[in-house]
Amino acid sequence: MLKTFLSSLLILILLATACNDRANNEQPVSQEKQKKDLIAKYPDSFLLKQDLIDYYQQNGNYGQAFAETENMLKQDSANANLWNMQANLYFDNDDTPNTIHSLEKAIRIDADPEYMKSLGSLYAETKNPLALSIANSLLGNPKANSQEQALFIKGLFYSSTGDKIKAISYFDTCLSIDYNDMYSYREKAMCLYDMGKYNDALAVLQKAISVKTSYDEAYYWMGRCYEKLGNKNEAISSYQTALQIDNNYIEAKDALAKLNTQ
Repeated sequence: MLKTFLSSLLILILLATACNDRANNEQPVSQEKQKKDLIAKYPDSFLLKQDLIDYYQQNGNYGQAFAETENMLKQDSANANLWNMQANLYFDNDDTPNTIHSLEKAIRIDADPEYMKSLGSLYAETKNPLALSIANSLLGNPKANSQEQALFIKGLFYSSTGDKIKAISYFDTCLSIDYNDMYSYREKAMCLYDMGKYNDALAVLQKAISVKTSYDEAYYWMGRCYEKLGNKNEAISSYQTALQIDNNYIEAKDALAKLNTQ
């Protein structure tokens, strides 16, 4: 906690210094240049370099974010956090194979439970049985405090490999641990949907929105279920609600547009 506080304080002080320096100049300085100038002034600061990468990532400049991360890895390839940062960049770019590769590198250096949970989920989604090994490792490590996440990984694996009944049993266990687990509601509903049990899936999704009314994915999947049940008006209403919560929900936009043309 103290380390995090001091690190944050350092960045604030350095940024304040940069702002004061800029005030003495007539020409405004871009955020990117400010950050680069600080790095030039304090070249050994990992936090400042990470801040620059985050800046590029948040602004969609992934080319520069990747380049900065690669430069840091060339200097410190044994830094698990750097590999995890690279994994996050690949994940944002929908590059699952390279996300997995980077997480594997991170875990070889540091078997951090957070890295393991991320990798286990991706293994599960790609039908890799190593997902079960990771889940078991998490369950066997009380200090990881990851029982629910480990069971969720198992559920994901069985769902992706077609054993929907077994998957649902794991999602139910997750919900018995934490009834606020929106991902388990979603995955359970998707399993029921795949089994053609649309009314049962709707019941799960309605339970989810009773817990969290702003859960956009629940409304989207309700729309999918209503479509299968031939209830066009309810489907449209569900997709519209999903878009009210997230107006960039591409799947909901596409589903709504398709229904409106029928």
